[in-house]
Amino acid sequence: MKKGIHPKTYQTQIVCTTCGTVWPVVGTREGMRVDVCSRCHPFYTGEQRIVDTAGQVDRFMRRLRTSQDQQAEIARRRAEREKPAPKKPSLLKEIYGEEE
Repeated sequence: MKKGIHPKTYQTQIVCTTCGTVWPVVGTREGMRVDVCSRCHPFYTGEQRIVDTAGQVDRFMRRLRTSQDQQAEIARRRAEREKPAPKKPSLLKEIYGEEE
């Protein structure tokens, strides 16, 4: 192997920011962090919980709510537009009145 072309390696740790689990590893970077690990990931634990460290669920719910509001407004406008116009009273009935 040629000298001086390989990256420097460090004795470091990987830290899970959700549950705090630490793994000692040898790597080319120091102090690595992960959001979710095998101890706290819902797939591995079998739990149905949402790990939302970046606010992604809140952003999605906000976009979903906005989209649903827009669709409801479009449906309301379409219903108003398709509603039949009120019938005007007959001009003859207006002049001569109603005959029984």
